[in-house]
Amino acid sequence: MRYQNPLLAILLGIAVVGLLAVPVQARELKDYTIKNLLEPCVEGDNDSRGGAVLELECEQYINGFTDAYTRLGGPKTDNVCLPTQNQADEIRWAFMRWAHENYGDRNMPAVDGLRETIKAWFKCK
Repeated sequence: MRYQNPLLAILLGIAVVGLLAVPVQARELKDYTIKNLLEPCVEGDNDSRGGAVLELECEQYINGFTDAYTRLGGPKTDNVCLPTQNQADEIRWAFMRWAHENYGDRNMPAVDGLRETIKAWFKCK
């Protein structure tokens, strides 16, 4: 698969940091979709028994993505201002809303969905 945007290609490669929390059976990064990431994000809120582990899986992926995105200058390129407090949680909630609003895009790579979420929800004013 060839990406038109080099920042996106680099983010896809670096997002492996966030996948450390993803179960071993996870597929290649490009195959880890919005739908795959949405599952632990939503179930983390819905499951009172194992929710903390699922929420951690979701937020660790988001943390890995956000760290790479920030280090590569994504906020400046996309004119976004990431939250300064509870960043992973704020992005997680925004991602879940964005993913539900863009349900038809659920088979896109998760990194693409996170970038679109950030661009839509955290534009600098």
